[in-house]
Amino acid sequence: MTSFSDRTKASLREALLDAATELLAERGFTTLRMADVAAHAGVSRQTVYNEFGNKAALAQAVVLRTTSEFLDGIRLRVEDAQDLLGGIREAVVYTIEHARENRLVATALGTGAGEDLLPLLTTRGEPILTVATEVTAGQYREFEPSLPAGSATLLAETVVRLSLSHLVMPTHSADEAAASVVAVLAPAIRALITDSKGTS
Repeated sequence: MTSFSDRTKASLREALLDAATELLAERGFTTLRMADVAAHAGVSRQTVYNEFGNKAALAQAVVLRTTSEFLDGIRLRVEDAQDLLGGIREAVVYTIEHARENRLVATALGTGAGEDLLPLLTTRGEPILTVATEVTAGQYREFEPSLPAGSATLLAETVVRLSLSHLVMPTHSADEAAASVVAVLAPAIRALITDSKGTS
């Protein structure tokens, strides 16, 4: 059973992440100050440092929480799909559409104050890639239990990387982007599934 102390700590952390998310969307990373996050959340600056250590760790926590929210939405859409390819298509559509609606992600992908957030999705985006790949690979194996873990991981990482690419350089609608991802991956997925069933 979760103690009152644990619930209070979790509530404080969420409040700080809420404050940081709002301020990052407004100002970007460079001009974000821990003191401003503290004031926004109604706590002392030391409380923010005690919880996260430094500004970079705070920003990373915001990004990982946002990623978790995306993954929850993706999971629901994949679960409702008829097959693995359909699940991948729905996941890519949701990712792109939700990214355009999510204020923090939209700010990171735009220009101006939030532009310095983009490396958290790209050059310093390994935590996002790792978490998203692990969760997605698990979903793929639920659809196709015979799919080897290594193949599921490779497939999941490829889908995540392609989705991020479409986010960072949007040249198509969400539906068009998803269709192109599925078209590229479909032959490989069918081969992987056929091979795995043939050797099982």
